[in-house]
This record gives sequence, structure tokens and C-alpha cells, in this order.
Amino acid sequence: MPRKKSANPQELLTHFVRTRVTHAVYCRLEKIQKSGDCHTVGEVARKLLSKEKITVFYKDMTLNAAMEELALIRKELRSIGININQVTKAFHSDKRASYQIIHVKKLAELYKTVEAKTAVLLSMINQLAEKWLPRS
Repeated sequence: MPRKKSANPQELLTHFVRTRVTHAVYCRLEKIQKSGDCHTVGEVARKLLSKEKITVFYKDMTLNAAMEELALIRKELRSIGININQVTKAFHSDKRASYQIIHVKKLAELYKTVEAKTAVLLSMINQLAEKWLPRS
């Protein structure tokens, strides 16, 4: 099956330009390519020659600890939710009142841990919001 024709034939890359650069220049181009939105060094050079914007992404290392803690809280909340589902299923399947009371107590404990994790999560979100969101 042949490739579809381009809607804009004027935008096709049809002319081949070849050049040589020093190792230092190539390393700079490669660094831009790795940290930016370009897929190849040739694309970086093309954008530089045509004065197009190159979006460069920077990773903020100060957020590593916060992101790890957020991921841990998400994992713990997920496992607590699974436990709540299991206890709820056991509650509904067991019709004896004494066992249902035990299940309700387990659910209450699980919801207390959810409340504590949610409080930590909200405080972290507030700290991140103060740091990253503009003040009105």
C-alpha cells in the first residue's frame, strides 16, 4: 500500500543539505536534542537554521522526594481501598450480626488510616501549590 500524499507539498523536506561540525558543536546539538522536543540532531539543526522555537525540558530535582512520597501515598491508598473492598464483601456475605460488627470495626480502622493519609496528601499538595502556582 503506497504512502498517502502530503496535504502541503510545499512543507516537504526535499533538498538535502550536508555539513560538518566540530565535536564540541555536535555535542551541543546532541544535548539540545536530548533535552528538547527534537527527535534527531538534524531536526535541531533544521530548527536552528530556520529560527523555529525549540522547546527544552528541564527536570526539577527538588521535586524528586515529593514525587516519591506522593507515589508511596498513592500505593498505600490503593492497598487500603482493596482492603476496604474485601472487608465490605465479607460483611455482605456473612449474615451473622456478631461477625458484621467485627467487619464494621475493621472498616472504621481502615477509614481512619485513609483520613490520615489524605491529610498528609493535602498538606503536600498545599506546599507544592505555594511553590509552583502564582499568587493572586
